[in-house]
Amino acid sequence: MEPLGDGGAARRPARPAGRAEGPLARASAGCLLHHRRLAALHGQRGREPGPRAVSPRTHLSWQQRPRIAVTTSARSGWRIFPLFALNILLTGGRAVRWGAGRPSDLATVDGVIIGGGDDISADLYGGGIVTSARIDPERDALEKGLVAGAAERGMPLLGICRGSQMLNVALGGTLHQNAYETFRRSTRVYTILPRKKIRVCEASRLEQIAGRQEMRVNALHSQAVDRLGAGLRVAARDDGGMVQGVERIADPFALGVQWHPEHLWYAPRQRAIFRALVTAARAYAEGRGQVAEVEREAAAEP
Repeated sequence: MEPLGDGGAARRPARPAGRAEGPLARASAGCLLHHRRLAALHGQRGREPGPRAVSPRTHLSWQQRPRIAVTTSARSGWRIFPLFALNILLTGGRAVRWGAGRPSDLATVDGVIIGGGDDISADLYGGGIVTSARIDPERDALEKGLVAGAAERGMPLLGICRGSQMLNVALGGTLHQNAYETFRRSTRVYTILPRKKIRVCEASRLEQIAGRQEMRVNALHSQAVDRLGAGLRVAARDDGGMVQGVERIADPFALGVQWHPEHLWYAPRQRAIFRALVTAARAYAEGRGQVAEVEREAAAEP
């Protein structure tokens, strides 16, 4: 299922800018048919999709697009990766799938997405053992190393659900192992449909990227961020105070969201999250400030 990505090919020299033609352009346009109706149906209000509903960078040649690595589980990654690849495609990047046992060289990419999956082992943050939790130690080791390596290189990173938690843990933070036992007032939701309400924090970068309005998202998690990792701040919470988003305060760009925006590709505010990463990845590749570029492009959105 990797035709939507680049199949793991080595990075090649950039070609002159040009308009993408054929299946690539048709996919970008065709995948957004009826997105206004879908967004309204599922309560994804906020910024209305305008001329930039698909990033203008989707018209760059394939080789000019930032290359984004996406980590997935060995068990279900084949099903999830195409959704990530679609979102990255629609916002101007190209995706390659990584995972435990697969090649994963940060020198070949411009940005990283740590995807969702099993619980993170408590061994990584000093928590107690939960015998009922399903964990993936090999993936834990890979992704913790990738977060550290990306930070060392100054490379942008997006964490999704488990990935948001791994971002926090790799930077020295901790997790609530059974978040809903701690946050009893939080509405318990477990669905890929956008049925959970969250509040984006005022003056956060997530607010600049996706807007301040209440957001409806999906939820498939049992763990949640507890003590923040170094350099992070809270970007969103749910109705009971549970952390739903974290972000790095300064460069390099890093954002973690507790939900799964890849399933909500039709919603402009969710695509904006992927667009921010792709923008930061392009800035990284060109040696420019990532946060400043993300903020500049977010401010320019219609």
